[in-house]
Amino acid sequence: MLLLICSYWRGIHEVFLRYSGLVFKTFWKLITLTRIAIMNVLFLGLFIGIIYLVYTNSGISKSKTKSALILDLSGPIIEQSRYDKAVNSFSSVIGNERENILFELVDSIRHAKDDNQISGIVLALDAMREPALNKLRYIAKALKEFKTSGKPIYAIGNSYNQGAYYLASYADKIHLSPGGYVLIKGYGTQSIYFKTLMEKLDISTHVFRVGTYKSAVEPIIRDDMSEEARKSASRWLNQLWDAFIDDIAKNRQIETAMFKPTEEELLSALQSTNGDIEPLLIKFGLIDKVSTNEELNNEFSKIFGERNNKYNSISYYEYLKNIPSRIGKQSDPGIAVIVADGVISSDEQASSGIIKSQDTISLIKKARFDDTIKAVVLRLNSPGGSAFASEMIEEEIEALRKNTGKPFIVSMSSVAASGGYLISSGADKILADQTTLTGSIGVYSVLTTIEKLLAKAGIHADGVETHPFANLSSMTSISKSLSDVIQIHTEHVYNQFLNLVSKHRNMTIPEVDAIAQGRVWTGKDAMKFGLIDQIGDFDDAINLAAELAQIENYRISWLRKDVSTKKIVRDILRNIGMQLGWDMEIMLPKAIYPLKNTQLVDNAKNLLKNMNDPKGQYAFCLECQVL
Repeated sequence: MLLLICSYWRGIHEVFLRYSGLVFKTFWKLITLTRIAIMNVLFLGLFIGIIYLVYTNSGISKSKTKSALILDLSGPIIEQSRYDKAVNSFSSVIGNERENILFELVDSIRHAKDDNQISGIVLALDAMREPALNKLRYIAKALKEFKTSGKPIYAIGNSYNQGAYYLASYADKIHLSPGGYVLIKGYGTQSIYFKTLMEKLDISTHVFRVGTYKSAVEPIIRDDMSEEARKSASRWLNQLWDAFIDDIAKNRQIETAMFKPTEEELLSALQSTNGDIEPLLIKFGLIDKVSTNEELNNEFSKIFGERNNKYNSISYYEYLKNIPSRIGKQSDPGIAVIVADGVISSDEQASSGIIKSQDTISLIKKARFDDTIKAVVLRLNSPGGSAFASEMIEEEIEALRKNTGKPFIVSMSSVAASGGYLISSGADKILADQTTLTGSIGVYSVLTTIEKLLAKAGIHADGVETHPFANLSSMTSISKSLSDVIQIHTEHVYNQFLNLVSKHRNMTIPEVDAIAQGRVWTGKDAMKFGLIDQIGDFDDAINLAAELAQIENYRISWLRKDVSTKKIVRDILRNIGMQLGWDMEIMLPKAIYPLKNTQLVDNAKNLLKNMNDPKGQYAFCLECQVL
């Protein structure tokens, strides 16, 4: 009887499992089919969008109506795009920021200068992300060239951030929307400091550095900025600010003192107008007129003509499709341009926005072995990073110069400091803008251990080893003798840095050391101390490369590593996810979540996520990231 009951229940159990398994399989197939269908729809939409944009981008505008060129820039202004034009345009269609390439922007303004279909420029920069002063000055150079044509430039805006207003100051007239404002707040550099937090968490931080002013590690060993770092930063920040306000004051024909008011003077001025900012902006000469959109349209219709009740205009993004890039004839000898933008790393799996050492080395080698390339310009924008990766790139530059005799020019962008300067030191000539941040010649190493935290939890590490480094890990403390070993080696790397600069810049080691010690300099100071050869921009670097290579007619060959289609699709889908709110950073503690998208946190991320040097040694300038 018992056997019969067991057999009966076993049968029921088998039937239940069979049908439940069938239901589960059916349900899982439905999920899989749904997932595949969604991905196919996304991919098909992406494919059709790219094909459409490629087709539309290939066409030339047939309109013969004279128009105003509207510089309606949205998103960041960068040195080199991750994508081609079609993908960049598609990225904007799905709600992501466009990538505005500095050199394309300048070329467009220069092309518009001699374009009979363009009768003026309207600067509409409300959505522009504020670039570094170095980039603003390069754009301003093109705007000044445009004005020599006699064509007008107007600036319009609901508001002007500091960078937008700098460019607006080059306009013949600045308009502001009712209720708008001009935000000129100066320059600053700021970091988040973790010393007390590390102590509360019982995390031991072991720092080894050379350089009185090498402050990149201060956030993890202090709760505030050191006096040495404060002194160094104050010098170059004031130089940047003076250059900024000097340009604006000259453009607007006002006194520079206008931009350095005391709090009492600001309060008094606002009290005189009962808090109304617009009359003060006109009184002080910062703007010319407060205008509504209708008033602007009426005024510009008289200047540029009218079509469909709007003044004739063409967006920069439409106009860009018609602009030939600055390349030259393929039969001409070439000047290779390599753009290196970001933190320097030896991690080849690093994300975009990183200077991957092997990628950069392969591009230099490509220029080295290409007989049609007669000179190389490295456009460098970097606060440094891995000391090892920086040394590897510098060695490849030296190999090119030694084995080919091809001139190698470094054109510093906004920043080329620490590891960025180490790379630059090997060039034939170094050019920088007077507001470029460079120098920061110093080295540091950081090791963190959590043996105290583990001990509180009752966890201890022990073992045997055949070498002092065998059991070196984050779970064990570091002995005094081992600390001394690491410090001595860090000093050795610093001395190598000094030797490199001494050799390439024809200076004695004491002379280099006197201006090193991790101190940051502007291009203006760097020129005075012999760290660079010339104050100049990218155009000057190209001209100098042609001069040293002894070529008159040349083509510009932009060398870059090919980006895989898989990576492009992955990045775009990731961006779509971000637009839908799929943000993994929501896992941050609520107390610091409001800070997650601030410049301070971004700077801290750069310090932590790029600590991947194989020897644990870094030449990095954290304070060079100006707010």
